[in-house]
Amino acid sequence: MKTERVEFVRRQRRLVIALAMAGTAAVAMGTAPAAHAQAKVKVAAVYTVPVEQQWVSRIHKALNEAKARGEIDYVFSESVSNADYERVLRQYAEQGSALILGESFAVESAARKVAKDYPKTAFLMGSSGKPQAPNFSVFDNYIQEPSYLTGMIAGGMTKTNHIGMVGGYAIPEVNRLMHAFMEGAREVNPKVKFTVSFIGSWFDPPKAKEAAFAMIDKGADILYAERFGVSDAARERNKLAIGNVINTQPQYPNTVVASALWNMEPTVAAALAKVKAGQFKNEDYGQYSLMKYKGAELAPLGTFEGKVPADLVAKVKAKEKAILDGKFAVKVVETEPKSTP
Repeated sequence: MKTERVEFVRRQRRLVIALAMAGTAAVAMGTAPAAHAQAKVKVAAVYTVPVEQQWVSRIHKALNEAKARGEIDYVFSESVSNADYERVLRQYAEQGSALILGESFAVESAARKVAKDYPKTAFLMGSSGKPQAPNFSVFDNYIQEPSYLTGMIAGGMTKTNHIGMVGGYAIPEVNRLMHAFMEGAREVNPKVKFTVSFIGSWFDPPKAKEAAFAMIDKGADILYAERFGVSDAARERNKLAIGNVINTQPQYPNTVVASALWNMEPTVAAALAKVKAGQFKNEDYGQYSLMKYKGAELAPLGTFEGKVPADLVAKVKAKEKAILDGKFAVKVVETEPKSTP
């Protein structure tokens, strides 16, 4: 009996060793059990406007790219009313989303309230406010650098020295882009004047178009299209336009000269890395929208290559290099821009 017991113990030891060796080999060959593979991060987004709206489209694009890479499971809700925003946020938090994104500019208190109730969920929100401990981080499209460059192009291209500017709301996020654009235009053309208007909406192309028509009637020959609808007016009246956030030149090849682009990918990558490492906390992710992080850029001239004067292109490229080299800083001015008297 003793001999049989000893032999049984030996067989058990050999089996354990064999299983351990098999597991090691599987890991070495990249065939470890699926349970050990890193799980996808559950991400949700809540948008108050349609995903085709330019600002939100950049967040949506970055998250879809992360989804295509297999990094995240991504779900979203668009055109959510302000009154329903809190409910939708809570729904995604209850469903186990590890990271929730959105734009909370008009629903700031609701978003922050939900974040407090779900401290283990990471919230990354477009916001004018500061981060909130322990889990509410903020971001924004700090694209004032390429906005300054597009202003230089507009200032050098206008023939009437009159530029029209149509914005959504006069909030800091919009104001600083307009001011940067205006300063860029003044650098190359001190005589330029501006007509500024806000339509009181984030997505009302017909209203933006009408505001642009009024500016053209006053003599503006280049329009700053902070909102959709402006470039339509410019095209119909055979004027030029400057794009914002996205590149719409493919849709307006003879109208949109240049655009200041926002790339949300660096911001999303930084947030996902923190979530995966269990290190997400209340931070300001605004820096990831700067040109040095590739969060912003000047769109290629494309169809206007050769149509923009060579000396103007040289000035713009020199200024772009100065920004990237840290030798020139675009001033951030967040007060409401005014029309030239």
